[in-house]
Amino acid sequence: MPTSTVHLIAAARPNFMKVAPLYHALKKEPWCQVKLVHTGQHYDPNMSDAIFRDLGLPDPDFHLGVGSGSHAEQTGGVMIAYEKICLNSDRPDWIIVVGDVNSTAACAMVGTKLLIPVAHLEAGLRSGDRRMPEEINRLVTDAIADLLWTPSPDADENLRREGVPEFRIERVGNIMMDSYELMRSQIAAANAPAAHGVTPGNYGVVTLHRPSNVDDKATLNLLADQLKQAAAKIPLVFAVHPRTRKRLAEFGLLADLERAPGLKLVEPVSYIPFMSLVSSAKLAITDSGGLQEETTYLDIPCLTLRENTERPITVSEGTNRLVEPKNLLENIEKVLAGKWPHGRRPEQWDGKAAQRIVASLRRRTGN
Repeated sequence: MPTSTVHLIAAARPNFMKVAPLYHALKKEPWCQVKLVHTGQHYDPNMSDAIFRDLGLPDPDFHLGVGSGSHAEQTGGVMIAYEKICLNSDRPDWIIVVGDVNSTAACAMVGTKLLIPVAHLEAGLRSGDRRMPEEINRLVTDAIADLLWTPSPDADENLRREGVPEFRIERVGNIMMDSYELMRSQIAAANAPAAHGVTPGNYGVVTLHRPSNVDDKATLNLLADQLKQAAAKIPLVFAVHPRTRKRLAEFGLLADLERAPGLKLVEPVSYIPFMSLVSSAKLAITDSGGLQEETTYLDIPCLTLRENTERPITVSEGTNRLVEPKNLLENIEKVLAGKWPHGRRPEQWDGKAAQRIVASLRRRTGN
């Protein structure tokens, strides 16, 4: 008979991949009743339902249906809806929040104020840039969570520097690698390069969505021009985020990109076909967090269009490098010339993070 009820919070596409291996691992434990809470922060079928199917996740036990909105609207909406669940129908013994989206901080605050223990998976990551909403969510969540599961030594050090006591910090490794290993056979079988008409090892993958890259017309115009020039040298498959597509259309850039030789614009796809595409790519161009880690794991050059990263280990040990928009093309040429450094997989990026997390939670719950 389960003795501990655990709420696992899922909110946005990057969360789903981190939640899946942990959900499956906890589901096997006789002492644990795990329930999935989908806040609805991302609720596009391409970015939510299909990914749940890919990852073998059931329909959520609770769906808050918060939807899009400003940061305040999302955070407040999640807090109001989730508090009702904890107060009225299903008070958990533990709440597990993941990553750095608005729902992460919101559910952590609900748990902390209701005196429900909160664990933060992927704790301790810092970009040092408080202009990023995600950085605020990371700081808030780590300040109030009871248990901080970190992916790497730099995350441990960040928390210690902020005065977090050792008993709250446990390094468990990178849960994203668990997702990849969980789905490795399906990823290989998907054969996404063939579906997009590109040759394995001879194309690039592009994802862009951060406001710093897509909300400013001059920056997005510069990036569009660089991508067009790059596509003349190597085919590029650009998975266009809804926010980015909206801005490209608004700034009059979309039609031009769609006509560019070698550049294929596609809708965002679910986890298996996307990772099938990434795993056979020559390079990745991105401004996301997760892809920096996945390319390091797969030893694929990653060009990250950001001033900073909360995942510096992907630069110090992996294949990731920070690139300015104006220098994108010259960095692509370095990759094509074979002048990009190889990296190594950081310690505990081994597909066994979920096992370590389950063991940690079992100890903390007294099971």
